[in-house]
Amino acid sequence: MTRISMTVDGTRYEDEVEPRLLLVHYLRDHLGLTGTPVGCDTSNCGACTVELDGDSVKSCSVLAVQADGGEVTTVQGLASDGEWTPLQTAFHEQHALQCGYCTPGMIMAARDLLKENPGPTAEEVRRGLEGNLCRCTGYQNIVRAVLAAAAEERRRRAPAPQPSATGRPMTGTGPAPIGAGQEART
Repeated sequence: MTRISMTVDGTRYEDEVEPRLLLVHYLRDHLGLTGTPVGCDTSNCGACTVELDGDSVKSCSVLAVQADGGEVTTVQGLASDGEWTPLQTAFHEQHALQCGYCTPGMIMAARDLLKENPGPTAEEVRRGLEGNLCRCTGYQNIVRAVLAAAAEERRRRAPAPQPSATGRPMTGTGPAPIGAGQEART
């Protein structure tokens, strides 16, 4: 047995584990975090994707002892105060799942993609998720969901409208200022 400690979804854990225990089995069987499914156990499907120290990994190809001292984020650790992330919301709103088995891994892989490329094209999304397999959806709604989440994240990061000299926000709507093809009325 080997003693390990790691932070998972913001909580620190210390355990004795077999050196050959896979991270996916540690998360599910030792910590009860069943939101990370066991898909293929060969790293082909990506269903078990989690973040380890900020990078996307397939947890069926990482030993729990390799995560010792690290920080793991699972799909269960994404929501804050019960509020979904834009990515989780987009998957729901864009109907980017059917059976849902691949969804945790797709969301985690998409999260990693959007960290690297906050404004991907549809082709870049497809390329970024090619290590994750879905047997149900045909991927179209998954791509739409990732693009919608990227747009929402950009909207949230956009600066707030600044007030004009009159104290009202300048939103780009309303009458054009004098001098923009209009004459002043007296």
